[in-house]
Order: sequence, then C-alpha cells, then structure tokens
Amino acid sequence: MWKIIMSGIAMVAVTYAFARYSFGLFLPDISATLNLSASQSGYVSSAAYIAYTLALLTASIFIHKFSARHVILLSASTACLGMMGMAASQRFYMLTFSAFVAGLGSGWVSPAFSQVVSHTMKSNLQDKGNTWINTGTSFGIFLTGPVALLFTEQWRWSYVLFAVMATMVFWWNASVIKEEKQPFSINQSSGFNFRLLIKARFLILASVGIGFSSSIYWTFSRSYLTAIHGFSANESVVFWIIMGGAGIIGGIAGAIIQTIGLSRSYRLGVVVVSASILALTIPNHAAIYLSALLFGISFIFMTGLFIVWGTRDFPDAPSTGVSISFFSLGIGQSLGSMAAGMLIEEISYSLAFIVFAGIGFLFLFCKTTIFSEK
Repeated sequence: MWKIIMSGIAMVAVTYAFARYSFGLFLPDISATLNLSASQSGYVSSAAYIAYTLALLTASIFIHKFSARHVILLSASTACLGMMGMAASQRFYMLTFSAFVAGLGSGWVSPAFSQVVSHTMKSNLQDKGNTWINTGTSFGIFLTGPVALLFTEQWRWSYVLFAVMATMVFWWNASVIKEEKQPFSINQSSGFNFRLLIKARFLILASVGIGFSSSIYWTFSRSYLTAIHGFSANESVVFWIIMGGAGIIGGIAGAIIQTIGLSRSYRLGVVVVSASILALTIPNHAAIYLSALLFGISFIFMTGLFIVWGTRDFPDAPSTGVSISFFSLGIGQSLGSMAAGMLIEEISYSLAFIVFAGIGFLFLFCKTTIFSEK
C-alpha cells in the first residue's frame, strides 16, 4: 500500500505543485523578466488549467487504451518537457505554450492513480489511499519554497531542477507500478455523456465553484503580498512554504469524511477555503500567515473530498468520477484565473480577493446528497 502511496505523492508533487502551482510562486520574478501584465499572467496560468481540463477529458480513454501505468508515466513526461520549455521561455507566447504542456500531466495523473488504488488496495483503505496521494500537491509546494530561496531571482534554474526531479519520479513510478492484470472495460470508461453529467451534477457544480474561487489565491497571492502588503521576497516565500506544509494535514480528508460524512465535510471545507481567501486582505502578518495555513489545509482537503465523492458516485469506474470532478475544478480554475487578472487590473487586489471569497461562500448551498453516504 505505502509503496504506491509514496510514489503517488511524488508524482502528484511533480505534476501539480512543480508543473502548475509553482507559477504563482515565481510570478513576480517571471513578470519582471518577461514584462508580463496582470492579465497576461492570468492567461499563462489559465493555459495550464485549460491543458489540465483537456487532459481530464481524455484520461479515461487513455487509461483504458494504454493502462493507468502508462498514463502516469506520460504525465511525468509532459510535466518535464513543459517545465524545460518554461525555463527557456523568452516571450509570453512560448511561456504560455510551455505552461500548457506542463499542465497536461496534472489532468491525467489523478484519474490514473485512482484506478491504480482501486486495483491494488482493499476497499476500506481506498479513501485514505486516494486522499494521501492527493497531498503530493502540498509536499511539492512545501519543497518549491526552499528552491525559490536557493535560486532567489533565478527562476529558470528552479524549473530546470524541477524537470530533473520529474525525470527521477518517472523512473521511481516505472519501477513501483505494475501493469493491471484486468484493465477495466470500455463500458466502465465511458466518456462525458449527458447521463454521467446529470448523475454528477452536484459534484460538478461544487468543483467549479471551489476551482473558480481558489484560482485567485494560487495565481496572485504572492504577487499581492509583495505589491500591496509590502512583503519581502523571503517573507512571501515563507508564506508559500506555510501554505504547502499545511496542506499535508489535508490528507486526513478520508478519515474525516468517514467520521462526519461527506456533506458536513464539504461545507466545513467551503467555509475554511473562502475564509482563508478573505483573510489575505487583512494587512497583518499574523492574519496573512494564518490565511496560508488555512488555505493549504482546506484546499487539499477539498480536492481529496472531490476524489472520494467522484469514486463513490462511480464505484465501478473510479477514474471517470475523478476525471469529472477534477475537470470541473479545472474549468473553474481556468475561468477564475482569467477573471482574477482582469479584475485586479480594473479595480484592485483587495477588492478582487474579497469578491472571490464571496463567490466561494455561495457554494455552501450546493447539495451533496445524490447518493447515500457511508
């Protein structure tokens, strides 16, 4: 069990934290080097989210055709290539294309690992296995902070290092994950048809909402701290490290869901995510670091919850359920990143964060009762 979980954590760290979310960490330096406006920064971030959502559309098909193992290895490959492209980027368009390539792996890896977990772990351990693998995002974010401090303004070398680490994780997973003896049938891997969308309507709505409201935090939180709150580069990196380290606690999502149920767990997560976005607008170091702590825990908690929700809605094809939930999350994040960049340019950082926090609170009213909870 733990061999799969540890290799999964490493792969999620590479594809999510390094290849996608680290852009927000390095954004102030990237913007200074390439002269990016806030809206251009939002477009680059959205490119990674768009790639993520497109990859999710093909995840179940690829898993059926090539196996979950090969899709996981493909995820590491695109993350590596994309990050090398980002390191070499001299213009906005190359950076955008490279971010798109880097973002593909994050869309394939979670459905693929949900399939691996369903084939290799006992049913009573699968929720915990999936949610712990999901904490790889936080482990990766935690590691990106020291890398940013080590290379200071040399963000290109950071991406080179991340690409090297992606190669190492590729070979680790290649040695740990074995081919499935009985791959799931084509009926189980059915695509995004209308019937599936109706069945997953509450999951889709909740995922879009959390994706949209949280996108401003991932893309613009560090820029906000340095531009408005007067944080030094090192202070803003410490903020990022706290956010990443706290997210590891989100791995308890599976245990909490089993204890208090999915509905209560969901509403608890929505409140904390939205409150953490709002807390970032308070001009106080303690409040801002508390915001990082709460956001790190609650976002990873919510993504873990969406994995559990998706696998429960589609117990015979867990990769399909995870694909639907994460596709919806990615749609929300893509739209949110673009909207956040334009809103910041039109009004201000503070008001934009307040608006996005308010949007997050609205999704408290989303139902979660389409199935009977365990």
